[in-house]
Amino acid sequence: MNAVRERFAARTVRVKAPGKVNVSLDVGPLRPDGYHSVASVYLAVSLYEEVAATSTDTGEITVSISNASTFDGLDIPLDYRNLAYKAAAIMADVSEHSTGVHLEITKRVPVAGGMGGGSADAAATLLACDALWNSGLSRDELAHLAAELGADVPFALLGGTAVGLGLGDDLSPALVKAQTDWVLVTADFGLPTPEVYRALDRLRVAEGAVIEEPIAVDPMILQALRGGDADALSRVLINDLQRASIELAPGLRDTLGLGESLGAIAGIVSGSGPTVAFLAHNPAAAEGLAKDLRHHSFDAMAVHGPVHGARIISDTLL
Repeated sequence: MNAVRERFAARTVRVKAPGKVNVSLDVGPLRPDGYHSVASVYLAVSLYEEVAATSTDTGEITVSISNASTFDGLDIPLDYRNLAYKAAAIMADVSEHSTGVHLEITKRVPVAGGMGGGSADAAATLLACDALWNSGLSRDELAHLAAELGADVPFALLGGTAVGLGLGDDLSPALVKAQTDWVLVTADFGLPTPEVYRALDRLRVAEGAVIEEPIAVDPMILQALRGGDADALSRVLINDLQRASIELAPGLRDTLGLGESLGAIAGIVSGSGPTVAFLAHNPAAAEGLAKDLRHHSFDAMAVHGPVHGARIISDTLL
């Protein structure tokens, strides 16, 4: 990192970035490089991570979780393994006036929950450090850096609705203005994404399934989203990883069944899970379903999408 000026003035840039639901997730076969191609529709929802990036004169990157007690028992690395740390390191490499930085993360998206919480932290950090160090990078340039950190990071920057192909980072924004309403049921455990993909591969091998490479998403999904037609959308929700997630966490089947019995139009495991997303007709129905699920001792919250991607919410000299 570059030398800090003798007269150091600390500054904090606070950014929020959304979690996401995979409205569809079509997973291709295991590739020789160990990855899987996907065709997915990402929907950014109103559950946000926040990152406060504060310049320091230490020359170091440090990370803390403001609400760490909420996540007792879950392993959240605070060193170079953390995606936000990696994002800050990348920005320091490309910024002419970088300093040390402390990243204070307020987590709301479930950890290892299939909603891209860590990716949202990374996206927020990229934007915060760009502002903090006056790097002057465009959104496209930030998205290029984001792709180095993982397939979900560029989408957390972009927000809204997008089609993801390839490894998921080949993003095409989809013009969707209509709102859809969801209830998220979170779990008190995580499912590591690589483990879920390995479980899917095992299931497919056992079945002798021949899987083709996904090259597009079902156009009916985008049509339903554009029209805000929850009934039509309920008929085309798909997640190839869902059965693998249920294989690893069988209780998810009961969660899906209960939500639908309580009035959800449809339910789906979000990404690699274990978060479950239930589709509702409108905000009132979503709030009612969330309340009913909480009566059954589930951690449930009503959200909506699409929402914007990473945004600066404050910029303060200390």
